Amino acid sequence: MPLDRERIVAAAIALADAGGLEAVSLRKVAARLNAGPMRLYGYISTKEELFDLMVDEVQAEILPEEQPGDWREALRILAHRTRQAALRHEWLADLLGGRPTLGPNGLAVTEATLAALDGLADVDTVMRAVETVSAYFTGAIRREIANLRAERATGLSKRDWQRASGPHVTRMLATGRFPALTKAVYDATDVDAGASFATGLDWVLDAVAAKLTRPPA
Repeated sequence: MPLDRERIVAAAIALADAGGLEAVSLRKVAARLNAGPMRLYGYISTKEELFDLMVDEVQAEILPEEQPGDWREALRILAHRTRQAALRHEWLADLLGGRPTLGPNGLAVTEATLAALDGLADVDTVMRAVETVSAYFTGAIRREIANLRAERATGLSKRDWQRASGPHVTRMLATGRFPALTKAVYDATDVDAGASFATGLDWVLDAVAAKLTRPPA
């Protein structure tokens, strides 16, 4: 079967899904496609270009089929779909927050994000709003993926880790040096990652809403 960019990117994504970005190289992608590495250079110049193409391909999973009329719902959906894509492709978390992707899917996601806020404020306010929401969900997604990787690396779930760490934490809290942390440990409600993500996102959207003012007609 002849090579093309679509097959190369699909092979690279499959490798990354199985073993992370460190499992992706032009040589490994070529081997997966039963092709010589030099053949790939007719389609891909560098590994960084390949990563950009991989991200753009996954961006297609983030873009909703229809744009909601409400800006909050539009940004909420984009944030949740980004999280869901990262949970399917954990390597995406390593590439979020860097330079913007300029492929067709990445540009479409950016367009949908900006369009959701178009007309609600001046363009500079809109840009800061988009950056704020993006900074929240990028950080939250990276933290969640980091925790998932730690669970696999140690073989301990969150609750297993808490039980294992319990005696040390109890001794440290008993010193009285950490009253605020003690209150958090004993009184705070433990929620899962999905609920924490949703709550934090709503708070960020509340803050953005306070800054948005419709310009005069």
